[in-house]
Amino acid sequence: MADRVAVITGSGTGIGRASALALLNDGWSVALAGRRKEMLEETAGMKTAGKALVLPTDVTDPDQVAALFATVKSEFGRVDMLFNNAGGGTPTTNFGDFTYEMWLRVVQVNLNAMFLCAHAAFRMMRDQSPRGGRIINNGSISAHAPRPGSVAYTSTKHAVTGLTKSIGLDGREFDICSCQIDIGNALTPMTARSTNGQLQPYGQMAIEPRMDVNHVGQQVLFMSNLPLESNVQFVTIMATKMPFPRARLRCGASSSWQRWRWRCRDRRAGPRASSTAAMSGRARCCAARRPRARPRAMRPGRSRTAT
Repeated sequence: MADRVAVITGSGTGIGRASALALLNDGWSVALAGRRKEMLEETAGMKTAGKALVLPTDVTDPDQVAALFATVKSEFGRVDMLFNNAGGGTPTTNFGDFTYEMWLRVVQVNLNAMFLCAHAAFRMMRDQSPRGGRIINNGSISAHAPRPGSVAYTSTKHAVTGLTKSIGLDGREFDICSCQIDIGNALTPMTARSTNGQLQPYGQMAIEPRMDVNHVGQQVLFMSNLPLESNVQFVTIMATKMPFPRARLRCGASSSWQRWRWRCRDRRAGPRASSTAAMSGRARCCAARRPRARPRAMRPGRSRTAT
């Protein structure tokens, strides 16, 4: 098999490291990009096959990104896959307390850096011979439903979805395909706080399950090994029992906070509550969504006056 070349950002730890090792051990040549040289070298030392090229890079700096891909071209001659993985967030912060500086810091690494790396990879894939390649962007479960207090992280991950779709459209004529992997609670340092509980939409803390990060690496390897005529444009991989989707509360939620809400609503409703007092939480929730029938006199084709 011809030498396959990948660039993986944020490959010093977590998902980036697991993905880099999956590709390296499958025989890929991988440029390991990240801020900390010692962590990149540690990743390279864990491989059992393939060729690793350690390239310390601040992916938020356009000049350093340009130098990264120039070095990849001089060392390997081409690039077949970019895993746009580097990213970060902030501690849980209510929207009203979120600062502009916090916003800029997250946007810089989660969106601007992704654009810079994808743009450089796209141009290289377009101009090389044979042309083409694959760009995989690291999205998130937050690209579908937010966590409380995560406005910048959630906004940038939604924006990554738009970036993925745009690259896919513009890359068709150059045999460049784009993909997005949305990951939920892989076992990495970034999700360590899950073991102590995370704030849920219903206002309580809950411990969330996590999954082996190597499963993510194997998914990235599968996507990378597909021929360019085939593409997994979007895929979600997550811990099976993590609370997702979290955009709304489940019908019949059993939390004491939800039951308290229903009791307060029934008290405010007064006499009207008597008809629903005995209903289960699920029945009440579903009944509230059911459209009310019009009075017979108001239905189409009937007169308003009695005959």
